Amino acid sequence: MPAMSPTEITRLLQDWQGGQAEALNRLLPLVYEELHALASRQLAGEWRAGRMQTTVVVHEAYLKLFGQHDVDWHNRGHFFAIAAQIMRRILIDHVRHERRHKRGGDAPHVDIASVAGALQTPAEEAVDAVALDAALQKLEQLDARQGRIVELRFFGGLTLEETAAAMGISTGTVKREWALAKGFLHQQLAG
Repeated sequence: MPAMSPTEITRLLQDWQGGQAEALNRLLPLVYEELHALASRQLAGEWRAGRMQTTVVVHEAYLKLFGQHDVDWHNRGHFFAIAAQIMRRILIDHVRHERRHKRGGDAPHVDIASVAGALQTPAEEAVDAVALDAALQKLEQLDARQGRIVELRFFGGLTLEETAAAMGISTGTVKREWALAKGFLHQQLAG
């Protein structure tokens, strides 16, 4: 199926929200592929190995996303930002469940190289997935906008321009806040 432009995806989201079932039928195969790519990025590195499969994450997120009937989908970026947030919660819930189940043993780790690659910071050691989530939560408490930018860029895979559009701020502001957020997270994860 040929790729659709972000504008066409936005239109389909809004048509679906307006009650057009056919729009949802056209939208599903388009966003499914992108959701799968998003989940693959989030599951990169050691976290993926033997822990949780991409398709499982996509299906769980898919059910939650398309179960949302009261969301006002602004655009494609907004949709994938919410998808990224849902996937992040699914993964962290899975990690926490494993830890409770094993009473702390063999906690899954995220290879910092995959985190660092996306955040463009040096990679030296493995980072606990829950530590990454805790660092991001701390960042969100200190600066909600920076936390949102990390979520959109890292977990949502949005470009600087898409992030700026989704947040209603300039691309320059996104660049500056992104750099500060990366520094904060690197400091938190380096310990």
